[in-house]
Amino acid sequence: MNTQAMVERLFPMLITGDRNGARSTVRDWVSEGLAPEMLTQEVYWPLLDMVNDLFRRDQLTTLAHHYATRLLRSLVDQAQACYEQQDRNGRTMMLFCGDTEADDLAAQMVADLAEAGGYQVSFGGGGIAYDELLAAVQEQCPNVLLMFSSAATDAPNIRRLIDTIRTVGACPNTQIAVGGGVFSRAEGLAEEIGADIWSDTPAGMIHSMNTQSERRATAEQRTVGQSRTAA
Repeated sequence: MNTQAMVERLFPMLITGDRNGARSTVRDWVSEGLAPEMLTQEVYWPLLDMVNDLFRRDQLTTLAHHYATRLLRSLVDQAQACYEQQDRNGRTMMLFCGDTEADDLAAQMVADLAEAGGYQVSFGGGGIAYDELLAAVQEQCPNVLLMFSSAATDAPNIRRLIDTIRTVGACPNTQIAVGGGVFSRAEGLAEEIGADIWSDTPAGMIHSMNTQSERRATAEQRTVGQSRTAA
């Protein structure tokens, strides 16, 4: 199936809020054999990325952006209900994100796919006070702490959280992952703020978590990142 053609077909339905048209189109694709996981990774994710990019460039109205993100949320929820659930892999993940609806939706896609892939996922979303978030991480000490954001303004707080966790020695076995638009647009930012792994896509993130579970940022990398941020 040509997923790029699917993206182009569904896009005008999203930005006009054509809920019936979008759902009918997706049902046709699923009946033709498109797996729901692939639908999320190869169609919904690129669509959300496209919608956010156009909105950031002032090429999409606020109304169109709201139509698209809320309709996509509905489609993502429907797809998730049909994911094939793998056996639990014994690994835990805590996931937080920026405050916007788009950030929350992007992070939800990762949470849903990771859970289907065997992870025990706690998804807290955005808008959580720094102290509360840090206390929760220290209490649960997950295998993976993933922070997702599209806004550059979130990067300092993410760096602050990483620095605190590493400085006080909390959760030494927790791998810190970051993803989202800000890390896609700013090359080297993820490494600079001390993240252990990062990716531009849900599939890439989950692959990295599965294949690089022991990867950690070196003390030298974290020191360089702190110096650059301070400068």
